[in-house]
Amino acid sequence: MTEHQLVDAGACEAQPESCAPAGAAPAREVEKLRGRITADGSSGYPAEPGRYHVYVSWGCSWSSRAAVVRRLKGLEEVVSLSYVDDSTDERGWIFGGASGPDPVNGFSRLREAYEATVPHWPGRASVPALWDRVTGRLVSNESGGISLDLSTQFDAWSSTGADLYPEPLRPRIDAFNAWLHHDINNGLHRVGHQADPVEHARFFTILFDRFDELERRLTGSRYLFGAEVTEPDVRLWLSLVRLDTAYPGLLATSLDRPEGFPALWAYARDLYRLPAFRETTNFAVIRQNFADNFDQLHPERVVPAQSLQSWTESQWEIAG
Repeated sequence: MTEHQLVDAGACEAQPESCAPAGAAPAREVEKLRGRITADGSSGYPAEPGRYHVYVSWGCSWSSRAAVVRRLKGLEEVVSLSYVDDSTDERGWIFGGASGPDPVNGFSRLREAYEATVPHWPGRASVPALWDRVTGRLVSNESGGISLDLSTQFDAWSSTGADLYPEPLRPRIDAFNAWLHHDINNGLHRVGHQADPVEHARFFTILFDRFDELERRLTGSRYLFGAEVTEPDVRLWLSLVRLDTAYPGLLATSLDRPEGFPALWAYARDLYRLPAFRETTNFAVIRQNFADNFDQLHPERVVPAQSLQSWTESQWEIAG
């Protein structure tokens, strides 16, 4: 596969690990860029300070993963990052609104970055999108690869030294991430997209069976793999914050809060206390994003109100 070969994401039932604006093409029309950054440059994209830029959206959990990982690793001065605007037009994500202009290329739309990479780009222009200043093109728009490369390939410049993907744990983390992606990250989407009450109830039961498993795992353990934050914590937290913030009102999860799982809810609040999670979260945009993207099931576009008190109050004690 060449570095910019298009990959048809429609072969997989799961939602693609990227976000398109409201009204964009359905999942089966998504193409992927799968370039990777490597510390030794063997991929053609060497890890270098100041070379790469990540375009993300405040409302998109897939792109927020890159923003959280970048902050946890202390790469703010190494890999730049900016946000697309919270609103869109008929051609997709735009720049120049509340989130400000494109600081790298002066593009008015994210699609221009895609078309600079693949002329007449045939798919949607999704986030996250990783831009290479040297070649003047996008490296990747796949959130898992982008986040793992930020986690592992820039260690020489990490100001925190955080190891989010420890070598001895990688087989276990990979297996856990596959389970998490299918049953939690995409499980929320399956619940929310089901208008049929029988199927909605079935997917709802599966999802909360998984929460039971996570509750047991986190009882007596601060994070998923022990005392330190790892990459799966980022993946899980981004779904939990959306479960609490947007899904009850907009996706009919029939749940006021995830407080029925005390260890899981304490874990989510504990992570929010860390700047990497807190400073990359915008609750208002998350709620509005879900209202805009799920108007077929919820045409009223009700955007629920939420108090931040429950996220900022003192955390529960976690044994161990």
